[in-house]
Amino acid sequence: MKVLPFKIPKPTNAAILFQVDEGVLYNSLHNHEEVQISFIKEGSGTLFAGDAVHSFVKGDIIVLGSHQPHVFNSDGKQALMHTVFFSLASFGDTFLALDEGKGIVDFYAFAKAGFKTPITPDIAALFNYIATAKGIYKLGYFIDIITALKVAKHTPLSEFIYERDISEKDGKRMSAIFDYTLSNYHQDITLAQLAALTALTPHGFCKYFKQRTNKTYFTFLTEVRISKACTYLATDSDLTIGTIADLCGYKTLSHFNKSFKSIKGITPTVFRKAK
Repeated sequence: MKVLPFKIPKPTNAAILFQVDEGVLYNSLHNHEEVQISFIKEGSGTLFAGDAVHSFVKGDIIVLGSHQPHVFNSDGKQALMHTVFFSLASFGDTFLALDEGKGIVDFYAFAKAGFKTPITPDIAALFNYIATAKGIYKLGYFIDIITALKVAKHTPLSEFIYERDISEKDGKRMSAIFDYTLSNYHQDITLAQLAALTALTPHGFCKYFKQRTNKTYFTFLTEVRISKACTYLATDSDLTIGTIADLCGYKTLSHFNKSFKSIKGITPTVFRKAK
């Protein structure tokens, strides 16, 4: 299991790494120096990024900023994710100071808090090309990808930007909290349970969690539940909204509708129709 901080295993003679992840996507909360650009080719699930929770589905592009803590949790189905990693250090200060390199610096800053955008046919084709390209051709396709993403309509992932790595102890503890939440979000979760899980007092847990995520735990839990609801709404048309509310831990449909609208700005019915 990966724990913060995490080093991307990249050849020393390459500025860009292309990686394929297949199966059930899950690793512990981690971060790395490299910016991550991931194309979800198959599967769906939940993404923790910085201080926010998001759902992801087939056809999403997820961009994660340098040092942004994150973890993908797929829904247990077979998933396929193609990813491009890059860091400014790989290009060198001389190249980045040139006109040809400024676009890379601009995208690095643009991606700092992460964002999500739907795939387009052009970007999908570029991911196919970069998978096998080498040398100058790989660099060319990479520049085409970040140029297209810079102007794409997107949803920011987080408002909380991390400037440094998080300790291994925090990585393990936060991963345990996320694991517990993902396993139990459909039922009641108490502060006493969370305190026991993290070897803290209930008050200590509340303070600890808010310092590291910039929000309360129960705000986070609501975001997890609504993220799961979004996945159900987008991928399973046979489920009624009442059934989805129950699957996501809501005892009444009115409470679910209110929570959903507070997070997404629209009702579950409108969200489903849009998808």
